Amino acid sequence: MKFSRAAIAWRGARPALLSLLLTLSGVAMATDAPAQQYPNYPSETPATFTPVTSSYDYVERDVMIPMRDGVKLYTVILIPKGAHHAGIVMTRTPYSAKELTHHVMSGHLGPMLEGYDNATDVIVEDGYIRVIQDIRGKYGSEGDYVMNRPVHGPLNPTPVDDATDTYDTIDWLVKNVPESNGKVGTIGISYDGFEPLMSLINPHPALKVAVPMNPMVDGWMGDDWFHHGAFRQQNISYIYEQSASRDNSYKWWTNYHDEYDLFMQAGSAGELGRQYGMQQLGFWNKITAHPAYDAFWSEQAVDKVLAAQPLKVPVMLVHSLWDQEDIYGALAVYRAIKPKDKNGDMVKLVMGPWHHGQEIEEGSSLGAIRFGSDTAKYFREHILRPYLAQYLKDGAPKADIAPVTAFQTGTNQWQRLQRWPLACEEGCPAKSRPLYLQADNKLSFSAPSSGAPYDQYVSDPAHPVPFRARPIQPIGYDNGLTWPQWLVDDQREASGRTDVVTYVSDVLTEPLTIAGAPVVHLVASTSGTDSDWVVKLIDVYPDQVAEQPEMGGYQLAVSMDIFRGRYREGFDNPKPLAANKALAYRFDLPAANHVFLPGHRVMVQVQSSWFPLYDRNPQTFVPNIFWAKASDYQKATQRIYHAPGQASYIDLPVIEN
Repeated sequence: MKFSRAAIAWRGARPALLSLLLTLSGVAMATDAPAQQYPNYPSETPATFTPVTSSYDYVERDVMIPMRDGVKLYTVILIPKGAHHAGIVMTRTPYSAKELTHHVMSGHLGPMLEGYDNATDVIVEDGYIRVIQDIRGKYGSEGDYVMNRPVHGPLNPTPVDDATDTYDTIDWLVKNVPESNGKVGTIGISYDGFEPLMSLINPHPALKVAVPMNPMVDGWMGDDWFHHGAFRQQNISYIYEQSASRDNSYKWWTNYHDEYDLFMQAGSAGELGRQYGMQQLGFWNKITAHPAYDAFWSEQAVDKVLAAQPLKVPVMLVHSLWDQEDIYGALAVYRAIKPKDKNGDMVKLVMGPWHHGQEIEEGSSLGAIRFGSDTAKYFREHILRPYLAQYLKDGAPKADIAPVTAFQTGTNQWQRLQRWPLACEEGCPAKSRPLYLQADNKLSFSAPSSGAPYDQYVSDPAHPVPFRARPIQPIGYDNGLTWPQWLVDDQREASGRTDVVTYVSDVLTEPLTIAGAPVVHLVASTSGTDSDWVVKLIDVYPDQVAEQPEMGGYQLAVSMDIFRGRYREGFDNPKPLAANKALAYRFDLPAANHVFLPGHRVMVQVQSSWFPLYDRNPQTFVPNIFWAKASDYQKATQRIYHAPGQASYIDLPVIEN
């Protein structure tokens, strides 16, 4: 490109002219400019701030307690002001020790603790030192997180586990909290209830008592992850949030108002996990790799672990009769350790009419069901308070607590019992009575003798039976969610469907009392090669209830559960079912302590899906249902038999007198 002579002259003169103009305007050339100086304008935040806490009725100490491998665990210690020789009530949690001790910021300890996971009235009024600690790998604690970390052994090659972390924490507390009397009790609900069970393994000498409430015990057999082999897929959101980050900062999300639609669009649970990137999560990969009850599950089942341990510490197990999350664990541990209680004073059991964790809340009702009193407050005042005092307070008297304290629903009264269940081989007030499914949708204590040999329905995976009325809410306790109530939902929603078979007794003329676990004996066939069987034991209210009209005709589930057919011959041995062949299935329903009152009826419902709480069975046998393809899901014709020699029945633990 060529330029004119004038243009060249202008280009040569331009830098000098620009310099002159900048100088005249008071702007120095960049090469000569001194560093700019901001005015003296300091931050308004002090380098160190000291809160004024002289009016507080407690002293807070946040400490990092060292474990034997050098990992430090974040621990919040709340000490009532002026405390002296006070017992320590400790909870270990994956849910943020800071949040669980600061529900409301206050100078009073009560509002601070009111909420999960604190029996606040007992802790505050009895002057205990409250300690809550983040387990390793969560929130403020160092180390690696493993869901329900197994004890040292084949599943955990490291020298540390929740038992050793509890031991090391207690050891530090009794040496470094001078306000304590050296006595420690462990307590907690759910995952926090799993932790007191871990404290019983090689316990520290200062551990004087443990209170596991609604604990996670066996995730495959009947707690959070599976029930009798059927995967509880709505818990995917919990796994996602709990495992994806140290502080649960990755939140589950959905584009659906109805979770029924969310899970249907994915097809299988494995595919839904893939859509959310859950293959990055170690625990999710373990679950999908172990759909059967293999060593991965059986060797970490806490009831089995404790059965191999000596019983050194008094334990009070707390169970909720309508626990929608961990309805298996507390009673499984009770069965495992009660035989070790040779003198009858080491193991207590409490059973209340609650949802998961309701024992530290208001307990006069659950959903539409009323109990006539605040049952949770009764538990805290008359059972938990004197029990903790006996072991944690200097000079406290022995608590007058029965071996088993159980709330009987129907009559709505507390009972003091010597054992659970009440049934035994001889000399006990309860014995098994078979309640038979009959032709014409009847129920009777008499064995079937005539009528149609079976009832039949079509189970279609494209239209699975909802486990509650749609739209299905997500799992949760806040923002109006009714997840805690689903086990007492009115079952009329299901009884009107053609893919649910319903059997009903005559109107009762006298009370029918049961105390124990009903046992299902189902004779059934499927045209497929795999099938789920859902069985519900239901109390049907009279058509009109004068004192509570909305309960007219209510169908209250007393006990219900699911069984995955492929495990008929063994939970560790999945096999295809023989198509169109009547096969026998046996499985326990959750324990009940209930009276079917005169004027009520007994109902049994049978169905083959319970969605989306449980993943759909494709009804064709595949090696791993997590990865079932769309073509695997097929309709199946299901038959429930009630003929002589092929009778289906539920063994009820009936109290005769």
